[in-house]
Amino acid sequence: MRILYYDIDTLRPDHLGCYGYHRDTSPNIDRLAAEGVRFDQCYVPDSPCLPSRAALLTGRFGIRNGVVNHGGACADPWVEPEQRGFRCWGDHLMVRFRQAGFHPVSFSPFPERHTAYWFLNGFCEWTNPGKGGMERADEVVPLALNWLDRRGKEDGWFLHVNVWDPHTPYRAPEEYGNPFRDEPPPAWMTEEARRRTWDTYGPGCAQEPGGAYLNPDYARSYPRMPNQIDSLESFRRWIDGYDTGIRYADDHLGLLLSRLEELGVLDDTLIIVSSDHGENQGELSVYGDHQTADAITNRVPMVVRFPRSMGGGPRVDRSLYYQFDVFATILELVGGEPSPGWDARSFAAEVREGRSSGRDFLVLSNCAWACQRSVRWDRWLLVRTYHSGFKNYPELMLFDLQNDPHEQENLADRMPDVAGQGLALLDRWHSEAMSHSPRVADPLQVVLREGGPHHARYGTKEFAGYVRRLRETGRSRFAEELLARARSAGFPNEVP
Repeated sequence: MRILYYDIDTLRPDHLGCYGYHRDTSPNIDRLAAEGVRFDQCYVPDSPCLPSRAALLTGRFGIRNGVVNHGGACADPWVEPEQRGFRCWGDHLMVRFRQAGFHPVSFSPFPERHTAYWFLNGFCEWTNPGKGGMERADEVVPLALNWLDRRGKEDGWFLHVNVWDPHTPYRAPEEYGNPFRDEPPPAWMTEEARRRTWDTYGPGCAQEPGGAYLNPDYARSYPRMPNQIDSLESFRRWIDGYDTGIRYADDHLGLLLSRLEELGVLDDTLIIVSSDHGENQGELSVYGDHQTADAITNRVPMVVRFPRSMGGGPRVDRSLYYQFDVFATILELVGGEPSPGWDARSFAAEVREGRSSGRDFLVLSNCAWACQRSVRWDRWLLVRTYHSGFKNYPELMLFDLQNDPHEQENLADRMPDVAGQGLALLDRWHSEAMSHSPRVADPLQVVLREGGPHHARYGTKEFAGYVRRLRETGRSRFAEELLARARSAGFPNEVP
């Protein structure tokens, strides 16, 4: 038995053919989905990059492992002194796979990018491509192919290959062209919808997508990224850049699959394709970033193709799962033992029987760009905002994802009873999580006391710079609103 985990950073599922996308972005992923299980409603409990992978590797929610931010006091896992012996973290995911007889290997810049070397706990080998997440797939996958040439016929490896091509800046080589030149962009983005994302404020909105205003050279260095989404044509260029990154990553997955077939081990390899988070592309007025605890940022693709020896036909599982639930399930299916201390649950028995199970509701978190917790249940998503991340968000947003998957209409005021259901579920989850937390403090509250999320803190030069930008771009009323938000949070700084 062998396992390949192809980890495509910043990949939202609804831009893949197997999840219903109209563009041919993912022929190799689609092939795996046709042969395996496609989990339709799989979410990371904590986003974006650092909190997501911390949850996956520790099997615990960020509220319990301590990692909810990209900097400050809550960007490293909590280690309790009484638990810090000669060794600790013996129940990390890869430690458990090693105990099950696997040899885990990673090709990823992630540990260095986020100074997150705890990620490597349990891995026997790590190769750092060396560009801190700015690599293209053609700079990562050949390293893994070389490893397969040397070790691929051996039994019992777990190979993690991490590519970043859909992440900004969109960097597919110019000679790759635009595979989607003749295909329309997503139809939901109308001029009216685009205009709403322009006449507002917040890093990532149409006037400053993907951090481009902080990097004015992007448009010259990365021609697939317009500096502003000032028209539907600009939106098309932007989405073409994102989708081209997905196709480029998928092409390189095809190289790995071909090599496994050449080595004669493809049929005996369990293959996982997933991501650390999705990517808003206009939803909640964010383009090309992962700043919210919504269904776009926290929902991830999850395709698992089992080896023929494990049986089971292709199917779609539409139940609600956390990403770490699926990994705990795979661990048990291959003979490992999930930790009783994990928040992750294994649904191995249900998977063996070919039926769906999942959870009644999920709680989603993001504290790196905004401080939000959300509840996903039935057809609903309730987003509670504690710190807006310099954006124009009310405290509560309620969306009917069945009829409004791109989160365009906030129903919180019109449907208070449904919003109340979501708040009750959030309170229930919070009480349960804190009762099992090693610390008294909720890390979200720690982040708020620091002034907010790492990328959007009150009282910083970045805050002052954004207030000035709002004034310089004809949005003075929004600048005053943002200053009022800071004052109400206890940061009464004025910006000249």
